[in-house]
Amino acid sequence: MAYFDRVQDTSTTTGTGALTLSGTAATGYQTFASAFAVNDSISYAIVDAVAGTWESGIGYLSASTTLVRNQCLQSSNAGAFVNFAANSKTVFCTMPATAAVDNGLALALRMGLYGV
Repeated sequence: MAYFDRVQDTSTTTGTGALTLSGTAATGYQTFASAFAVNDSISYAIVDAVAGTWESGIGYLSASTTLVRNQCLQSSNAGAFVNFAANSKTVFCTMPATAAVDNGLALALRMGLYGV
């Protein structure tokens, strides 16, 4: 899994399939294509502030502006892929909460905080 800081784009793609990204980063951010290579595994989040829907998951770039959604981790649709409306959505790279918890425990164990 590849992670990069400050990766954010937008999409108006509808449905539950792959997203076509605008290819234009928000101010102060970088595009997915500038951070990731095609086929890199990416942890992403999508937010549609107008509809109040969101999703986090694992996907990959199949082309510079195409984010394929492989696995939905959490969502406003009971954990299933969200059928997004035609609104503009914010798409960004993020670390899933489960990875943060796992990494935190591993770090604590290495530092001896649990007497191990």
